Amino acid sequence: MKKSALFFDIDGTILSEFTGEIPDSTLKAFEQAQKNGHLLFINSGRTWICIPDEIRKYPFDGYLCGCGSYLVFRDQVILESHLSLERGKEIIDKMLECGLDGIMEGTDDIYFHRDKSRFPDVERIRYIFKEQNIGIDKYIKDDSFVYDKFCVFADEKSDKEEFFKFLSKDMKIIDRGNEMYEIIQKPYSKGTACGIILKELGISLEDAYVFGDSSNDVEMFQFAKHAVAMGVHAEVLEPYTEFVTKTVEDGGIAYAMKHYGLI
Repeated sequence: MKKSALFFDIDGTILSEFTGEIPDSTLKAFEQAQKNGHLLFINSGRTWICIPDEIRKYPFDGYLCGCGSYLVFRDQVILESHLSLERGKEIIDKMLECGLDGIMEGTDDIYFHRDKSRFPDVERIRYIFKEQNIGIDKYIKDDSFVYDKFCVFADEKSDKEEFFKFLSKDMKIIDRGNEMYEIIQKPYSKGTACGIILKELGISLEDAYVFGDSSNDVEMFQFAKHAVAMGVHAEVLEPYTEFVTKTVEDGGIAYAMKHYGLI
């Protein structure tokens, strides 16, 4: 059997958003795929620090983090890109000036505003990460950290058009719905991450498979010939999807891997 590279989003793809766990059917499929010689990669918008413990328990061959800005293959960092300290400060100042709030995501930590946010989702995410001792050492106005990407939240008090114009020279904006936006460095994406890994390992595009469910998976779906959308997925993936599988809870990963003869 030819060696293939398989790239997986996390939330809603291999990790159930209801149980917070990887289903047994998925774990068994992973084990069989690796026995068959295939390589398994996490390809996530999450930065390195935010990869859940549930994911780290499994011996993946590599982690592609921060929408392609930090790539690890078997404990070796093969690419990392961070915003400069100066540019990072400019973005934070402009974000606050324009009445948005955000979460700045670095490789080693994430950063919130010191004060309570008027956006409930920011406080919800702050609470989740605080339970993991993440995002509690520094705040976004401390001006002493670098970060790789960020998410912002807007409402009727925000001038998001002005803020997005300010970002346009070097950042890309992904609309995640409900006035939440994921902001990533322009040269990178989940798609470029796949390309770098394939080149590094000498694996052809024909032997690459991507699995996802959300709008930040679009660029890896555009990149790959074999793009698998989960049973519940963002409509924006439809034009680039080769196969729609079942939900993660219904064994969708194993179902798709059997469909392609990977296991």
